[in-house]
Amino acid sequence: MTSQTFVSSSVHPPVRLMASALGLALVSTSAMAAGEAPADAKADPQDAQNLDGVRVRSTVVNTTSPKFTAPLLDTPRSVTVVPQQIIQQTAATSLLDVLRQVPGITFGAGEGGNPNGDRPIIRGFDSESSVFIDGVRSSGSQSREIFDIEQVEVMKGPSSAYTGRGGVGGSVNLVTKMPRAENFVRATAGVGTDNYYRGTADWNQQVGADTAVRLNVMGHSNDVPGRNGPDMSRWGIAPSVTFGLRAPTSVTLSYYHLQSDDTPDSGIPYNNPFAATSPYARLNGDGRPYSVPRGTYYGWLDRDFQKQSNDVGSILLKHDAGDGWLLRNATVYARSTNDYIWTQPDDSQGNFLVNGGIWRRNNNRDSSTTSLTNQTDLTGEFETGSLKHSLAAGIELSSEKTRRTSYLVDPAKNASDTHNTGSIVNGACSSKYGIGAPSNYWCTSAQAPTPHDPFNGAIIGGQNPTRIVTDTRSAWAFDTVTFDPQWSVNGGVRFDSYSTRSTATTSTTGAVTHLSNDSDFWNYQLGVVYKPAANGSIYLSWGTSSNPPGVDAGDGADGLAVTNADLKPESSRNIELGTKWDVLDQRLSLTAAVFRSEKTNARVATGGRGSPQINAGEQLVDGIELGFSGQVTERWSIYGGYTYLDSELVKTGPGDATSRGNAFPNTPRNSATLWTTYAITSQWTVGGGAYYQDKVFGNTANTKWVPSYARFDAMVSYAVNARLSLQLNVQNLTNRYYFDKAYAAHYASVAPGRVGMLTANISF
Repeated sequence: MTSQTFVSSSVHPPVRLMASALGLALVSTSAMAAGEAPADAKADPQDAQNLDGVRVRSTVVNTTSPKFTAPLLDTPRSVTVVPQQIIQQTAATSLLDVLRQVPGITFGAGEGGNPNGDRPIIRGFDSESSVFIDGVRSSGSQSREIFDIEQVEVMKGPSSAYTGRGGVGGSVNLVTKMPRAENFVRATAGVGTDNYYRGTADWNQQVGADTAVRLNVMGHSNDVPGRNGPDMSRWGIAPSVTFGLRAPTSVTLSYYHLQSDDTPDSGIPYNNPFAATSPYARLNGDGRPYSVPRGTYYGWLDRDFQKQSNDVGSILLKHDAGDGWLLRNATVYARSTNDYIWTQPDDSQGNFLVNGGIWRRNNNRDSSTTSLTNQTDLTGEFETGSLKHSLAAGIELSSEKTRRTSYLVDPAKNASDTHNTGSIVNGACSSKYGIGAPSNYWCTSAQAPTPHDPFNGAIIGGQNPTRIVTDTRSAWAFDTVTFDPQWSVNGGVRFDSYSTRSTATTSTTGAVTHLSNDSDFWNYQLGVVYKPAANGSIYLSWGTSSNPPGVDAGDGADGLAVTNADLKPESSRNIELGTKWDVLDQRLSLTAAVFRSEKTNARVATGGRGSPQINAGEQLVDGIELGFSGQVTERWSIYGGYTYLDSELVKTGPGDATSRGNAFPNTPRNSATLWTTYAITSQWTVGGGAYYQDKVFGNTANTKWVPSYARFDAMVSYAVNARLSLQLNVQNLTNRYYFDKAYAAHYASVAPGRVGMLTANISF
């Protein structure tokens, strides 16, 4: 019901250029628009004109969330949208690739208890459990593909009024490809270095006047560039059908399946610092990743694996009641599994500093998460006297169930020397067991590890079974009240009734632990918007979030535990002053914001690892964000931004007192992104990307860290004819050796090296 315009253009003579490879790579207004044009939208002839051989056309773009009650130009929130053009031009294939375009987002690393999967960190706060698909929470740890994704929307700052539990730093919403009232077939076939192969197909077919079907399929495989071991392989299919495309009542049925089989990456261990009282203090490292060549791979190829599957089925009902009122109901069933054993090079005991050996710590998980959600939204407009109202209200019922077990790996070996007590306590790897065969290959060389070592130990699954059930009941209402063309107020409130239960059994003793947390919480959104001109706005907003124990529904980094089960939700708030402008005849969108996000009762430890937690911490992030998106000229487009984050652990618990005043983990002070393209002719387009991120810490003590980096990408595309184009992408053009994830204790993840990809884009 809300919309914002953007401008698209193409150089004459008119050629049907595919957005993935060419066209004037125009970006829809990233911080202004959040959706795609209606399938049957037609451009008004009066909106098109020829200017010096360039056709300029204005197109309406709708927001995807029914909770937004005003155009995003007039919405008092920071929202960044990565549209389809950017996804295609940058050759993105995963959610991590897409979110790289948004400054201020980093990615957390996983292990065993903290699962290996997508873990975006927004404005310094973990948002792993705040990822949504078409506005419905996507539960379970997973690595998400984007072959069936139209665009990705990022809402920043505490936002539980919109999204429910979590959402402390923000949330991510993936908008799927839905049937349209048109016929087309689009396919891609890509090959590249490092055994890169990828093929996709997108077929949309109208059946009769009121029905359309759409089918998206994908196959993908590649080695990780610059790393001697990890690889990826996956395939997916996503059919959907809509009945009643033009009728007052419509029904959309959709299904999504993704299957992956990867060899996970082990990363690089930290050059660990030791306490001054340690007998190894003379061997102190500085906390950065250990200095070895980029291809050094500590994984154990005969042991390591990661297999995931994701299934999502949905029914979407829409009824247009007339006079601007729309009722929507979505029922979504989803199931995700994550099964892995993978290696982390563990030098927490100082192995390679003492004797050149390093322990191959195994991290493992076998989890399955199912969720059933029913969400109803009502949107409409009405007037009370001279006041105009744009209303959105809704309710949600959801149930999430996770079953999680672990593996017992090489029990005979671990019985006498676990990954936590081995190495230095017992004289280090090489003196007790020796590197290689004497340790059954659990110890390898830090400088020259051997990933093809044989693994002869037993692997026993089904250990320590845990079952978690999370039920949520929610209701919300939003209203934008417009007083006159210059002033409006946006307000929203949401209530959540949250209940989670956990039953865990310890395999070795048979002990059963029952945990639960029940919380009711309210969250709010309030903003004032002033429009000094029709194409600009200035806003001041305030919003809150609630983060209860077990927010991850049993399969994430923030789970229910003995240490936190009795605690109340963490409370966060955000105050933000910003401005948004569409300039150059609405071809270019500019945004700016200053903000403060504060968590006032953060959970903190009372002692060492495993000690009880209390709601006594305080965490603060002050920041500045700048964004730009659109066309500087008819031929030149830009997309990107800059983020400054000043984070501080204002209050910490007794168990982490030395971290008071430190910066957040995974929170760079400065970060910036830029993607730009230029249409040289109607056939040739060139483009490039630049990405910068400051140094980030892996832990709250700020003793383990990864250096800053700058990365550059390049793209060139050529339109062979109206139905075929070729696109060449080179990512990490300078082959920069850098790290894109910093774990708290053991290791940092190595970013891919240089890779080249040639893609043929075909349309019918």
